[in-house]
Amino acid sequence: MSPRRLLSIGLQVAAVLVVLSLVVGQFLGQPILLSFVETGSMQPTLDPGDGFVAIPAPVAGGIGVGDVVTFEAQEIQGGGLTTHRVVDETERGYITQGDNNPFTDQDGGEPVVQEADVVAKALTVGGNVVVIPYLGTVAMAFQSALEGIQTWLAVTLGFRSLQGTQGLAYLLFGLSIVAYAADWLLTGSTRDRPERDRSRDDGTSVTFILVVLALVLMSTATAAMVVPGGTQEYGVVSAEFESENPTVIERGTSQELEYVVPNAGLVPVRTYIEPASPGVTVDPQRVAVGPRGEGSTTVTLTAPDETGYYRMFVVEHRYLAVLPPAVIDGLHEVHPWAPIVAIDALLGGGILLTGFVLLRGEPARIRGRESRRTTPLHRRLLRKLY
Repeated sequence: MSPRRLLSIGLQVAAVLVVLSLVVGQFLGQPILLSFVETGSMQPTLDPGDGFVAIPAPVAGGIGVGDVVTFEAQEIQGGGLTTHRVVDETERGYITQGDNNPFTDQDGGEPVVQEADVVAKALTVGGNVVVIPYLGTVAMAFQSALEGIQTWLAVTLGFRSLQGTQGLAYLLFGLSIVAYAADWLLTGSTRDRPERDRSRDDGTSVTFILVVLALVLMSTATAAMVVPGGTQEYGVVSAEFESENPTVIERGTSQELEYVVPNAGLVPVRTYIEPASPGVTVDPQRVAVGPRGEGSTTVTLTAPDETGYYRMFVVEHRYLAVLPPAVIDGLHEVHPWAPIVAIDALLGGGILLTGFVLLRGEPARIRGRESRRTTPLHRRLLRKLY
């Protein structure tokens, strides 16, 4: 394959990655590689529609004053992901503010942002956020069109599952299968036509389609691991008295709550439920759940000696059990994202390997114009059918 063709395929794969990271990230509520802002609260750093490189919080390391972070807001615009700058740090958490706002988020009623609320940190170089102009504008237009297509298909075909994250995976997978089938029917493999004039071959192969299939499978697997997990918040009131309400706890005492881990899928999962704030313990922290099964663990909340309202967190990490438990345990100890990367690599690599084995190292190619004129389309289709 020529360097020019390699560059072309590389650019196509990069474009697919950008689109998937933005669209899937919006569906998941978790930035994946890239994110963007929709309002002017961060001007002049980020204009509406500008994109930025979003480093996941577990990878980004410590957060300090001056960092631009994406966090799960409770009150801002009704709640949801918000990208603002950390302007102060207290014992209770972070104080945040949009660069274009005259007051902090907490002055406006937003609770103090805790570590568990932060999902990503914007990449900076030399103290400045790396901005990708208009990336969000394009992504929002694409997402709107995609949601419209999903809604139309769901209404037309009568399948509600075609909407949302799951529907996105079905749609991308279906388009990839159609593209692969069309390419195979129209071109066949090189061993079927050894007499072909290779000088008329433009070098287009199904490698790109295999890569798209792998990316779709990896995105679906990532969604299955990321969406059901995440952070669980408990609003605890440290009171002077006992209460039947499990989250109203007499100060200095503890209350046990059951944490249920459901698995609606056909693949077993291995989950890790870990404390994400002071005053929380979990036992056991590792729960294995079979296909369409359910598991549970016990979360113990301890009310501080000082009365008041406190936000306490546990975080759930979920992994498809396609690797041995010992391997997942070891990777999780290295980093919570390490098992996801390994599982995605296994699944994506499996798709690529299977495709190349089936093609026996001879990827189908789209033939040049002159070659297409010599063999009519209906004859090529009949040749495949009979």
